[in-house]
Amino acid sequence: MHDLFWSKDPEAYFGKFGGCFIPEILRTVFDELIAQFREIAQDPSFWNDYRQILQNYSGRPTPLTFAENLSNLWGGAQIYIKREDLNHTGAHKINNVIGQGLLAKRMNKKRVIAETGAGQHGVATAIMAAKMGFECTIYMGAKDVARQRPNVLWMENLGAQVVAVKTGSQTLKDAINEAFRDWVSNPDGTHYVFGTACGPYPFPELVSRFQSIIGEEAREQILSQTGQLPKKVYACVGGGSNAMGLFSAFLLDQEVGLIGVEAGGLGLHSGAHAARIASGQSRVGVAQGYKSYFLQDEYGQMQDTHSISAGLDYVGVSPILADLADKGRVIFEAATDEEVVNTFRLILQKEGIIPALESTHAFVQAFKDAPKFSRHDSIIINLSGRGDKDIFTISEALGDIHWKEFIREKGRQYEA
Repeated sequence: MHDLFWSKDPEAYFGKFGGCFIPEILRTVFDELIAQFREIAQDPSFWNDYRQILQNYSGRPTPLTFAENLSNLWGGAQIYIKREDLNHTGAHKINNVIGQGLLAKRMNKKRVIAETGAGQHGVATAIMAAKMGFECTIYMGAKDVARQRPNVLWMENLGAQVVAVKTGSQTLKDAINEAFRDWVSNPDGTHYVFGTACGPYPFPELVSRFQSIIGEEAREQILSQTGQLPKKVYACVGGGSNAMGLFSAFLLDQEVGLIGVEAGGLGLHSGAHAARIASGQSRVGVAQGYKSYFLQDEYGQMQDTHSISAGLDYVGVSPILADLADKGRVIFEAATDEEVVNTFRLILQKEGIIPALESTHAFVQAFKDAPKFSRHDSIIINLSGRGDKDIFTISEALGDIHWKEFIREKGRQYEA
């Protein structure tokens, strides 16, 4: 686990991004968190426990699957898929929450809180809380509650309290705001299990470290299967945790391109997207405890975002990724909702894999690039989650008449 992108700055900046902008009431909490994080970073026994739980409880290592049909379809690079969708809970989120759960136990916390967009982080946190014995509250934008209802059902039945946030755009940004308000009101005994590589320090680094297991495995697997490094690796980017997880193992390999794909929504000139870097429309600002690129106006007011995928519908981006983008090490692209739906159908029918809508963004760009390479080259796409959670959004996007009839019939049964 190399330290290339971990902050060396005493104020925890990554280039000009990052920092720890928090209310004074949380200073003691953050001092403890930073001290404990620095301790575990050098504690082999902690990482041994972490890996053992992921191996025996979540099912790591996840496979690196050769997508033969898709590779033949595009006739260029050999396409490999890192299968984070095969984790327990169906996404990469479990990697982070298990690590933070172990950390919370070391700090003798009794309660955990979390934000969630697509619901995968919420489910993973609720599962960790059930396993480790924490009281649990999950904040989720009301808009996301409506479009990710299956995950809400699981969170609630796992014993978590799910709070639907009805302020602002009612999406991930607003859920994070409410979670921080909770933490300010309940600093003692509560740990905020931040879900992505954003927020005040140490969360960008902490979450990235827990997710770096993705890249460690993928690098070893691609070398074992092909005998060489990939030409490019791809990941979708909301906050940036799955991207940091994959990219971390290849940062020193300058010959490997790192491609982050953001939500292009209805188009980069539509005003309805969440492409912070790819659009060139973001501004450097400070929000939710950290400095990074945000979609905001000239007065610093955060703009509404849009994505077909709840997990990418976010106004900011990881300060580590913002720094890597400025340095040219990570290239950002965007995929529109329409491209995502078409690509989702293609993956489903060609490989029999059901990807999350978030992850499908990465496939869009990878499919554009694949024909440019030779058959001797390879690329890796991080499939950060599975698409079961998106069944309502997908059925609507695909115009599935039979599913609509099923829902109507179920509604009639409930009314009866």
